[in-house]
Amino acid sequence: MSSMNQYLSLVHGLRSKASLQRIFITAFTFLSAIACSPETTPPTSSDPTPETSSGPKIVTTFLPVHLFTKAVVGETGQVDILISPGNEVHDYQATPEDAKLLAQADVLVENGLGMEAFLSDLVANAGNSELQQIDSSKGIEAMDGEHGHDEHGHDEHGHDEHKHDEHKHDEHGHHHPEGNPHVWLDPVLAQQQVANIRDRLIEIDPDNADSYRSNAQAYIEQLQQLDSEFKEKLAPVQGCNFITFHDAFPYLAQRYGLEQEAIVEIPEESITPQNIQRIKQITEEHSVKALLTEPGIKDKRVEQISSDLNLSLEEINPLEAGETDPQYYFVAMQGNLEALLRACQ
Repeated sequence: MSSMNQYLSLVHGLRSKASLQRIFITAFTFLSAIACSPETTPPTSSDPTPETSSGPKIVTTFLPVHLFTKAVVGETGQVDILISPGNEVHDYQATPEDAKLLAQADVLVENGLGMEAFLSDLVANAGNSELQQIDSSKGIEAMDGEHGHDEHGHDEHGHDEHKHDEHKHDEHGHHHPEGNPHVWLDPVLAQQQVANIRDRLIEIDPDNADSYRSNAQAYIEQLQQLDSEFKEKLAPVQGCNFITFHDAFPYLAQRYGLEQEAIVEIPEESITPQNIQRIKQITEEHSVKALLTEPGIKDKRVEQISSDLNLSLEEINPLEAGETDPQYYFVAMQGNLEALLRACQ
C-alpha cells in the first residue's frame, strides 16, 4: 500500500510539473506578445499619439475657433480647448488649471474682435513668454457692436442708433466695443478665419507647412460649397425679416440678403411689455415671419409671443455648443440653413 501511495504521489508530482510548465510557457508567450506590441498602454486624450507628436501644442479659446484650428492642424499637433462647448464665453472665469494649460502650450488661437476679453489677464498669469498667439479674425472688418444695430439704424430699444447712450451698454453683459464678434457664422468670413490660422501656423511651425496648407485648402473648399448652397437656397427669400434673441447673426443675414430686425435677450433679461410691443411693431412694419431662438432655450414667454403674433418659432445655432469634430460646423450650419428657409417661407 505504501508503494502504491509513493507511485501515485510521483505521478501527481509529474503532472503538477507539467501543468506548471504549460502555465509558464503560456504566460511567457503572452508577456512576450505584449512586449513586442507597438502600443503597450492605451493613449489618453492628454497624451499626443505618434502622429501628433511632431507639431506644436495648441490651445483654442472656444468651439468655433477649435473647429477651424483642428481642421487646419489635422493629425499634426495636439489641440486643446479652453472653454468647454456649452459653457458661456461671456461668463467664463479662469481657473489655475487654465493658466497651467497655457503655461504648457506653444500656441493660443482666439476668435478676436473682443470676444475673449479675459485673455490678456489669463495669458499674463500663465507666465509663458514663448506662447505664440493667433487672432483668427485678423483683417476682418467688424460690424457695429453686439446689441448693435440692424441696417435700419435702430438699436435694441427701437430708437435711432445715433441717439443711444452709455446706459444701454451697461444693461447687458455681452457688449463688445470692438464690434460684433460672431464672424464665424458667415461661411465666407469663416474661410478667412481658417486662412488666418493656416498662415500663422506656417510661420510658427514651418516644418509642417505642407500639412497645414493641404488641410486648410480641403476645409476652405467645403466652406465654399456651403456658401454656394446658402446663396442658391436663400436667393428666393432675400429680404426676409426675422427676430432673434441673440445678436449673433448679422453677418449671416447681411451675407445672404436677410434682415435681423431686433434683439431681445433671454434668459439674462425678462421680456417686458415694452419688448413685446416693440416686437409687434417691427413685425407689422417689416413683415416679420419668424422668431429665431437657440437650441436648448425653452421659454414659455417666447412661445407665447410666437403664438400671439402668429410668428413661427425656429431654432438657429450660434455654434457655441456642440461636437468638437471640425465637420460639426457643416452639420450645424446646414441646420441653420433649413431653419432660415422655414422661417422665410
